[in-house]
Amino acid sequence: MSITLYIVRHAKAEDRAMFMADHDRQLTPDGVMAAARMGRYLRSKGIDPGHIISSTAPRAADTARVLAEQLGQDPARIELDRSLFDGGPKAYLAAVNRQPDGLTSLMLVGHNPDVSYFAEFLTHQSIGSMSKGAVVAVSFDDVNWPEVSGRTGSVAFEMTPRQLPDVAG
Repeated sequence: MSITLYIVRHAKAEDRAMFMADHDRQLTPDGVMAAARMGRYLRSKGIDPGHIISSTAPRAADTARVLAEQLGQDPARIELDRSLFDGGPKAYLAAVNRQPDGLTSLMLVGHNPDVSYFAEFLTHQSIGSMSKGAVVAVSFDDVNWPEVSGRTGSVAFEMTPRQLPDVAG
């Protein structure tokens, strides 16, 4: 069986204000639009994640909600996971490894540098620093979610909001 993981870095967020906790930063209007464009693009490619898990930070959770809406999914079904905010790549791996058999695709929405490190860990391919709103799709052959670990996947595609074709906007 083949499974696919979509790793998403949250879209553009407001700058950190003096008395604002990093966790509480919101998406900018440009970030909302970029997430919507990415969601429409993914839908045009027939992508329909079976489950979406997001960091609890508003900028990530809102990115996940916009993506879900554009993908025709119920945003209320998004699973919020606090550990994806500051738990490092191990938290992302734990979220993946606890998924049930039968789920063929999963989307994780989180933060850099963790998402970039996680994609490189899974694929042993150079991803570099994922840009805001970017998606890296990682495919796994003959691996179940609990078996996903380092070097078990390969990059199926990478897409950034700047690379989106005009038809997606």
